[in-house]
Amino acid sequence: MQTYLVGGAVRDELLGRLVTERDYVVVGSTPGEMLDKGFTQVGKDFPVFLHPDTREEYALARTERKSGAGYTGFVCDASPDVTLEEDLLRRDLTVNAMARANDGTLVDPFNGQADLNARVLRHVSEAFNEDPLRVFRVARFAARYAHLGFTVHADTTKRMQQMAASGELATLTAERVWQETRRSLMEPDPAVFFTTLENAHALNDWFSELPAPPSACYDALTRAARASLDEAQRMAVLCAGLSTDAARQLCQRLKTPNTVLDLVVLASRFSEVISAPLHDGAAILAVLDGADAWRKPDRFTQLLTLNACVRGDNTQVSAAQQQLQTALNAALSVDASAIAKSGLRGPQIRDAIRDARIRAIEQSMP
Repeated sequence: MQTYLVGGAVRDELLGRLVTERDYVVVGSTPGEMLDKGFTQVGKDFPVFLHPDTREEYALARTERKSGAGYTGFVCDASPDVTLEEDLLRRDLTVNAMARANDGTLVDPFNGQADLNARVLRHVSEAFNEDPLRVFRVARFAARYAHLGFTVHADTTKRMQQMAASGELATLTAERVWQETRRSLMEPDPAVFFTTLENAHALNDWFSELPAPPSACYDALTRAARASLDEAQRMAVLCAGLSTDAARQLCQRLKTPNTVLDLVVLASRFSEVISAPLHDGAAILAVLDGADAWRKPDRFTQLLTLNACVRGDNTQVSAAQQQLQTALNAALSVDASAIAKSGLRGPQIRDAIRDARIRAIEQSMP
């Protein structure tokens, strides 16, 4: 058996980037031999094993043949006679289809190094069209490497357009699409993920709510990335200009975590309201109540921070953010439990807490 370092580790090593994960392909072996050597099998659809010491992944060289719709419709052959080149042929992009032998020799049958130097993301072969998830993977790599000057090759974009037109993107599971999306949101240029999908005519199946042209939300998303906002905040920035119903529908289609959904809905509901200072304590209290700032003050702070990216850094937004944060701190200082024990009953308690919070907020206002 022969082992080769493959994929992202080889690519990033050649780019001079930090390599954090290493994956290997094993040629000329069988599941039985791998188990005998102490490896642990983890792959369900094809044989993938964990090294007994390093816990790094070792996959048997394999070929795949399309057998049905979607990204799971494949027949896999991982027999010992599958060659390294045959394994690399099934990969998505030439820059991901390189391998390095144990002696350091670079194996590059599809000119991935040349494409790295040319800053081009190019499909490897006709097999690219067989996996609709690759449309989103290419867009993610574009978002990761755009700052290095990488662009998607025109022929690859054309293939992505064909795949979108075929209807196969709709066969993907929400979990897989969200996984690519969430990873892309945290890339250096997350807006490029969406512009790449837009160029491929691939937004409609999963992101139909985004406006066309959506340049404003893309600019806001770029600001969110520059500000190092987290995943939920970046998704909320993207969706802040949508109606609450549209934002909720988009997140539900993608099956985002509830933490993401909740912040997205809050941003779509309150982004415009909190973009300039409010004029009275009752109006401010209505925002704090609606955003459930009492139980989730940290989430409300997230909302204020992301809204600065949505609206751009300007005096009004900064003033509104400071006003609301100060108001929240003031209102939180009201001892609601003491009011509840003061002898009042039912609605009287609610009204007294409300009045006390309004007074605290107004006293905090300049």
